[in-house]
Amino acid sequence: MTVTNLDIPGSWVFTPRQFSDDRGTFFEWFQDDTFLEASGHRLDLAQANCSISKKGTLRGIHFADVPPGQRKYVTCLSGSAMDVLVDLRIGSPTFGEWRSVLLDTMERKVVSIPNGVGHAFMALEENTTIIYLCDQRYNPTGEREIYPLDSEIGIDWPSGIKPLLSPKDEAAPLLADSMELLFHQQDR
Repeated sequence: MTVTNLDIPGSWVFTPRQFSDDRGTFFEWFQDDTFLEASGHRLDLAQANCSISKKGTLRGIHFADVPPGQRKYVTCLSGSAMDVLVDLRIGSPTFGEWRSVLLDTMERKVVSIPNGVGHAFMALEENTTIIYLCDQRYNPTGEREIYPLDSEIGIDWPSGIKPLLSPKDEAAPLLADSMELLFHQQDR
């Protein structure tokens, strides 16, 4: 498995070695020791999620109150997705910046998302299946979102694909309207 540091501090891309033969393909999409070496901490598994999305489905930008936060380890089982991280950590050198990684069934990359970093993805194909491991259980009172089409963040979503948002994501606040909440989290 190769590890690439994404230039949002605390974020990595893990690319597993794949072993293919006439029966199919095998790969290890998570290795505790590799994750520990890259991140400096273990990923304590508290919840595993799976979403199956129509082409154009745009989920996020989601993040959890810190503390406790919710670290995620995300990959694509079928289809493909533009996976996006947005640094929402006040004082971070990359605050407000976004990075994207293509998750697909060719390279089978995996993205590690640290606490305080927002997460979104857009399905680029029908029936795109995304799975992710989380170090904390979902907490509806601590789950937050930012409007994924916020021009201040300026995510360059694929052209030619109409975004399909949930009512919750469609009504999410802009980054500018979330600053007080983000400053409050820093003080905790």
